[in-house]
Amino acid sequence: MKFWRLPLDAEEQIIPVGRLFIIADRCKGCNFCIEFCPNKVLEASPDFNRKGYHPPVMKPNHECNNCGLCEVICPEFAIYSTVEEKRRFTEVDLVRYEEMSSGEGKGEQE
Repeated sequence: MKFWRLPLDAEEQIIPVGRLFIIADRCKGCNFCIEFCPNKVLEASPDFNRKGYHPPVMKPNHECNNCGLCEVICPEFAIYSTVEEKRRFTEVDLVRYEEMSSGEGKGEQE
């Protein structure tokens, strides 16, 4: 969806920025966290853990919004997030949302 302006209540909206913690040696490589992340901030690491699986890592230049879905869906409790900061919604966030919705999301739905 393309927005043509900043929402009127943008200064009232707070965006939580989360910090992800991944316990790589607990991961069994199911990729549930990667598949179901609503913001698509995770990808499989090129490295192996002790069990021989590729644990998730955060994509460069992406930020977690601390929704907690990865924590809930991980069967091994190998990932969790904490709130790093809270900031106001800006035009930069609007542009980032438009880039994410037009770029990455299209090929996955088809």
